[in-house]
Amino acid sequence: MDETMRLIREAHAGDKEARDRLVMENVGLIWSIVRRFSGRGHELEDLFQIGSIGLIKAIDKFDPAFEVRFSTYAVPMITGEIKRFLRDDGMIKVSRSLKEMSAKIQAAREDMTYSLGREPTLDEIAGKLQVSREEVAASLEAGAEIESLYRPVGDLGESSSCLLDKLEEETNAQEKLLDRMILEKLLDGLNEQEKDIILRRYYYNQTQTEIAQVLNISQVQVSRLEKRILKKMRERL
Repeated sequence: MDETMRLIREAHAGDKEARDRLVMENVGLIWSIVRRFSGRGHELEDLFQIGSIGLIKAIDKFDPAFEVRFSTYAVPMITGEIKRFLRDDGMIKVSRSLKEMSAKIQAAREDMTYSLGREPTLDEIAGKLQVSREEVAASLEAGAEIESLYRPVGDLGESSSCLLDKLEEETNAQEKLLDRMILEKLLDGLNEQEKDIILRRYYYNQTQTEIAQVLNISQVQVSRLEKRILKKMRERL
């Protein structure tokens, strides 16, 4: 652990060799995550490269003051990078021509709705654009699918997610069950305030300032409590 922290500090100071060493030492961690995404239509080697980007981001953003193991911090960073790649590149592929046609159809539909005083039919749109009825239907369906899957859900803002993020992932059932059992065991060892802080911080993504307002204490107190709780959980683990 101390050696990892030393390398991270050196990497933050611009030491490329320290950064490269951290990457090499965590190759096994990347592969353990990559294998969870097998069968998604991409070569595992390609996903490994994407996961490596997530690891490098974790190295650059990790703060030793977090008082958590670097691997604990890196796992969601690596996983998130792979998920974004699969979502944006691998899960829905719509040709450029279909996207362009969809845009033309939307523009024509708006113009015709205004001029006709009603919603135009597929045949009318097809006639205006001089394309087949089937092309119009396919373009509209593709556009609707992308819209619905990427529609934001929850609170708007940088932290908002889309419906596609909510789709259930293919995970190893035994691994998922084991993780849940371990987590529940760790939470059971906390008092109500400690459990509340951990749930708010790591499940509801609340900031220390937000938690401080709810608990009517200072942000500094929340920070100290969080560090103490994480240490307690690590010792139990």
